[in-house]
Amino acid sequence: MGVCPVALDMMPGWMANLEEEDMVFIKKFLLSSGSLKEMARQYGVTYPTVRLRLDRLIQKIQLSDQVEGEPYIALIKRLALQDKLDFDTAKLLITQYKKLQGGE
Repeated sequence: MGVCPVALDMMPGWMANLEEEDMVFIKKFLLSSGSLKEMARQYGVTYPTVRLRLDRLIQKIQLSDQVEGEPYIALIKRLALQDKLDFDTAKLLITQYKKLQGGE
């Protein structure tokens, strides 16, 4: 199933940056009327596991909104979300960067 080039132009940037499995999760979430309990049943996992997945997806979307304004901070957050950098180190790097930029 292909995507029409016009549809790609109309797709918001935050959505274009999501992986296919994220889009499937969003579709299932909508079709289950936002029921995390139902999502857990469909995926065969616990409610906290689905909640964590939703929280990470929310973070991805928020991060996508920040990419244009602060690419360095977006990179640090993306590395933390991908478990390539621990959150304490990411927080320290972001804080230091903001100090150097005069933002804090």
